[in-house]
Amino acid sequence: MGGIKDLKKTEIEHMHPGHFACQGCGAPLAMRYVIRALGKRTVVVIPAGCFSVIQSPFPYSTMKVPVVHCAFETAASTASGIRAALDMNGNGDVHVLAWAGDGATFDIGLQALSGAAERNENIIYGCYDNEAYMNTGIQRSSATPYGAWTTTTPERQFKDSPKKNIIEILAGHKIPYAATASVAYPEDLARKAEKARDMKGTRFLHILAPCPPGWRSSTEKTIKIARLATLTKVFPLYEVINGEEYIINVQPKKIPVSEYFKHQMRFRHLKEEEIKDIQKRVDYEWERLLNRSMMEGFNNK
Repeated sequence: MGGIKDLKKTEIEHMHPGHFACQGCGAPLAMRYVIRALGKRTVVVIPAGCFSVIQSPFPYSTMKVPVVHCAFETAASTASGIRAALDMNGNGDVHVLAWAGDGATFDIGLQALSGAAERNENIIYGCYDNEAYMNTGIQRSSATPYGAWTTTTPERQFKDSPKKNIIEILAGHKIPYAATASVAYPEDLARKAEKARDMKGTRFLHILAPCPPGWRSSTEKTIKIARLATLTKVFPLYEVINGEEYIINVQPKKIPVSEYFKHQMRFRHLKEEEIKDIQKRVDYEWERLLNRSMMEGFNNK
C-alpha cells in the first residue's frame, strides 16, 4: 500500500482525476493522501457536504473504491453499520473510512461520532476541516475560528466564540488514536493515515483543508496558508494516543498570527487590538498543548 515512501507513485492512486472541487480546494488533496495509505480495500462513507459533490454525482465517481453516501448526521453510524456487515461476512481486512466536513463532524454528526467513539467502533473517521459550511454558502460552524467572516457572521459582527476543540472531545473518549494533520504536510498526513490503518478501534484524523471561496483567499496560496496555520500555532500538528499521550509533530516558528490572517480576506476586518487578543489566545493554547505533551521539547517524527 502506498504511503510516505510512495507519495510520487501514480500506480497507487485511488482517485480518478476530474473531480468537482473548486480550484485550490484542500479536501481532494487530503483524500488523495489518506486513501493512498488505506488502499483499495476500503469503503468510504460520505455524508452531505462538499465531498459528496467533489467525488461527483451518481452514477459517476472519482473514487476507485466503493462509496456510500449518507445523511448529514450519520457518517459515523453508517460507517459502524458497514463495519459490522463486513465483519459478519468475513471481510475484516476491509477498512471503513467515514469522510466528513467540519459541519458534519463538529456539529450535525457529533452525536453519532461520540456514540461510535464511546463504543470504540473499528472505523477511521477523517474530518476535512474548511472551517464553515462551505457547500451551502459559507455559513458559520462551530469549527469557524474566532474573528472570521462568514455569510452568517458579517464583518463587524464576526464570530465571537472560539473554535471547538474537536481533538480534545475525541481524546476524552479515550479512543486509540486521534491526530491533527494538514494538506501542507503530506508526509505527516500519510504517516498518520498509515498509523491509523494499522490500528484497531476508533481512529480520528482532523485535517486542515483550506477553502479559497470561503476563506476569500487566492487559489494558489492554499498550501502556503495551511503551512502558516501550523507555523503560527493556530493549527498545531500532534497526536493523542489512548486519550493520554500527546505527541507534537511539527515545531512552529515565531511567526505572528497576523502573517496567517493577511492572506485571507475573511479576517481583513480585524483591528490591531483584536489580533493581539487572538495572538494571546493562540499562545495560551499552545502552552497548554506543550504541558499536555508527555515529551520534552518536540517530537518530530
